[in-house]
Amino acid sequence: MTENLLDHRAEGPSSAPPLLLGPSLGTSYALWDTVAPELSARHRVVRWNLPGHGGAAPGLVRAGATVGDLAGLVLALADSLGIERFGYAGVSLGGAVGLHLAVHHPDRLESLAVICSSAHFGGSRPWQERAARVRREGVAWLAGTADARWFTPGFSVPRLVEDQRTADPEAYAACCDALAAFDLRDRLGEIAVRTLLIAGRRDPATPPPHLREIADAVPAATLVELPGAAHLAPAQCPDGVLAALRPHLDGPAGRGTAVRREVLGDAHVDRAQARQTPFTARFQDFIARYAWSEIWTDPTLTRRERSMITLTALVAHGHHDELALHVKAARRNGLTPEEIGAVLLQTAVYCGVPAANAAFATAQRALAEEAG
Repeated sequence: MTENLLDHRAEGPSSAPPLLLGPSLGTSYALWDTVAPELSARHRVVRWNLPGHGGAAPGLVRAGATVGDLAGLVLALADSLGIERFGYAGVSLGGAVGLHLAVHHPDRLESLAVICSSAHFGGSRPWQERAARVRREGVAWLAGTADARWFTPGFSVPRLVEDQRTADPEAYAACCDALAAFDLRDRLGEIAVRTLLIAGRRDPATPPPHLREIADAVPAATLVELPGAAHLAPAQCPDGVLAALRPHLDGPAGRGTAVRREVLGDAHVDRAQARQTPFTARFQDFIARYAWSEIWTDPTLTRRERSMITLTALVAHGHHDELALHVKAARRNGLTPEEIGAVLLQTAVYCGVPAANAAFATAQRALAEEAG
């Protein structure tokens, strides 16, 4: 680990869309322990530690630090990993970093999720007082109140409380300085990136009105409130956070339908929708969400490559009606008739000559229809 970079943990395929996850003050990237592995199935997840938290070196921040300083460290981390644009989600102070990035570095963000956070944190004085006490006494006294500040009664995550107990006092106080100086309320209207706000209805630190204030000011923002969550929602209500994050990270609603139309053509999709009945509606929704919103939108493979794979699978299973449809789709995805023929010839070796013979006949008819 380079001394000038934030301590971090990466999960998921390196070729997947990158997603950076930011922590709350006093915690480590363990805050995301339940959520990050689920998101890493489809994203290159990078969760980072605040300086002096979770065992990270404290020296990257000093007294008088700003949220902008922390955002600069996040960008330096992304640069070191070869990440130009990324999705971002952060809790509390981590959410403030996301808001700063959206205002000052919008070219770096694909999407933004702000969780149990605020565009301001109640004025500078409480944070200045906390920073001063931490510099005098250390952070042990904060661990005793962590559960009450972070969770609903009866709930706790001992690992996160231990993070609070072991945080470096100077680094913690510098982060308090950053929160004391943070106020982006007059800049929220400038945020153009797709933005999700998640509020915990039982959050005493940044209650739902703080998130509503952001949602009201940011054009086309979406607000979700989690009834059972307090301040550290990803730790207390991971299923609710995942349910909100997944469609947000996948892109605007209807993206899967748009891709389906681009690949299969408007006529086919219109016919499929016209034939839909209450009996088939759930299956059509399943196809739209999983095949078209998740698989065909995954940038790991090109559409040309996906067409070649699909043709091979359809030949192997003898699905000739679907094969004809996807021969035409392959042409839309950039395959030439010669390349389609080469794919089918390959299937003769691995799927059998009779299967390839039937496939060539089906493909020839489909190509003739497309040409005519």
